[in-house]
Amino acid sequence: MSTQTITMETGNAHRAVLPVGDRPPRAGALSASIAFGWRALLKIKHVPLQLFDVIVHPVVFTLLFTFLFGGAVAGSTGRYLQYVVPGILAMTLLVTTGYIGSALSIDISKGVFDRFRSMPVWRPSVLVGAVLGDLVRYAIAAAGVVLFGLALGFRPEGGPVGVLAGVLLALVFSFSLAWLWTLLGLVMRASNAVLGVTQAVLYPLAFFSNIFAIPASLPGWLRAFVDVNPVTHLVTAVRGLMAGTATAGQVGWVLLASAALTLVFAPLAMRRFSRL
Repeated sequence: MSTQTITMETGNAHRAVLPVGDRPPRAGALSASIAFGWRALLKIKHVPLQLFDVIVHPVVFTLLFTFLFGGAVAGSTGRYLQYVVPGILAMTLLVTTGYIGSALSIDISKGVFDRFRSMPVWRPSVLVGAVLGDLVRYAIAAAGVVLFGLALGFRPEGGPVGVLAGVLLALVFSFSLAWLWTLLGLVMRASNAVLGVTQAVLYPLAFFSNIFAIPASLPGWLRAFVDVNPVTHLVTAVRGLMAGTATAGQVGWVLLASAALTLVFAPLAMRRFSRL
């Protein structure tokens, strides 16, 4: 067989294997981010236990504080339920944000991000998609808290519009806070260490706030900390929206803090990811 014949047969074989036609266009930033967000949701589909914390913990805290401490704090469990449900909603979403850093550190340790970095996509879409996917988990957690509260007798005076506005505000703040834990997950490679740090920060902020107790009943030194606690400002705004009494200043503070967190930590996380 001549060299020319071999060359022709090899060329025919290549044409049979390689696709014929124009190469598909490169994925844009939005489509790539949505694709990685869908990947984050598939993790929940294959491991439903990831929703265990965001469903069970709010139920336990609501039952515990309402029926054990509600009468002592607010005079009746029914009155205390109106006070505590918005706070537990905010607390649930804030604590849930800490899991994104742990999940990212696991992906890094398994070499998954090495594959993503070799793909011809907008590189930050990996992080944006992860945060967007987690946002769906926050929404599921928020729906669970509100529905369980309604089943127990939670009746917000702000109506459905006020409840929806409060949930959206809490989701916005949670989305911005998730970028801080994303950066932490990229810096700290041990998933247990990341989760330990986030919980060590979030739980004290949650308990030393106005979620469960009325600040006026606290000692002066503790009330001073509660008044400057960012969780207190978030809960006050969410509670006000659900009750129909929120002011523009309360909501504006949360939106301003959310914008600041996103503008600071999102670029830092993307820069850190590009240097991995």
